[in-house]
Amino acid sequence: MKRLMGVINLDAEQDLLGELTYFRCGAAVPFGGRYRLIDFVLSNMVHAQISEIAVFTRRKYRSLMDHLGNGKAWDLDHVKGGLFILPPDWNDPTDISKGELQHFHNNRDFFARGQADHVLITGSQHVSTVDFEEVFTQHLNTNADVTVVYQHNEKMVTDTPFSKKITIDKTGHVRDLTNDQKNPNYYMNMYIIKKDLLLELVDSCIARGKSFLFEEGIIPRADKLNIRSYAYKGYLAVIDSLSAYYQQSMKLLSDQHFEELFLSKKPLLTKIKNEPPTVYKRGSNATNSLIANGCVIEGKVSNSILFRGVKVERGAVIENSVIMQRCVIKKGTVLKNVVLDKDITLTPNKTLIGADKQPYVVAKRKVI
Repeated sequence: MKRLMGVINLDAEQDLLGELTYFRCGAAVPFGGRYRLIDFVLSNMVHAQISEIAVFTRRKYRSLMDHLGNGKAWDLDHVKGGLFILPPDWNDPTDISKGELQHFHNNRDFFARGQADHVLITGSQHVSTVDFEEVFTQHLNTNADVTVVYQHNEKMVTDTPFSKKITIDKTGHVRDLTNDQKNPNYYMNMYIIKKDLLLELVDSCIARGKSFLFEEGIIPRADKLNIRSYAYKGYLAVIDSLSAYYQQSMKLLSDQHFEELFLSKKPLLTKIKNEPPTVYKRGSNATNSLIANGCVIEGKVSNSILFRGVKVERGAVIENSVIMQRCVIKKGTVLKNVVLDKDITLTPNKTLIGADKQPYVVAKRKVI
């Protein structure tokens, strides 16, 4: 879609996933057995034929760079356009910008060279199947300056105090951004904006010492701009805390949630890693679980998610847990309500038990 370019802005996202973000940014956290959180929004952009995509990142992005590479897995390894991983430039002594506006200011060439005249800006914490082509069509048909994606949900989508809601009038215009817990209109940190307006607002915000584009540049002009709302009605998981990560992971064991997220018409794209099929040895027992390829199962696994290359020895028991890549669970070890980051070895006859809503989490590359 030549008229639309994409920005995945990770700078405004806080690392709230505890041990899982000790060594990586939130966008690179594994999710769903074989994916990373960034895969969902990136796939949605690619399926909308957006061929120029920038990732604004500031810290702990080595793991993210390793995962994204040159964008080949998403068909973004183009001669022109493609995928760009853009940290802020610290070498301009005249730069007075701060916060996320540093990215927009210091990477202005990305927008100037792009052929698109509209920009889609998102984060990575809202796992969804948004059809950005449909959002953009509404954006054009309403001649909107900005189109904001939200979900109307009377239930709690997230229980963190950082969740934002938008106030919408009867005509579908966005009027305000709040933390009102009684407001059911969850702002999904996704919006489309005219490129010329974006650059104008960036300059205006920087001149006034602001740090955030949407909160401090767009919303305060709600009475002057044509800010429209787009109601998304599909699958949504907000991964903004350890508890949310665990609870949303466990929901994927439900057929309904799994089908809504993974079995849509357009496939979820990720970095390809070739592994042999999982081996279930004699005496093993695996029930109601997502188990990726390359695993070796000799013990018991139930209501759990196992990523690639996990080894579960005979006599080991895993229940209601998330076990990431290449973990080794030795014989006699019992895990319940546990999240293990990758490359962890649990020696024989250990017991780790977490709470139903707050799992026991172990950072990667540990031996216990």
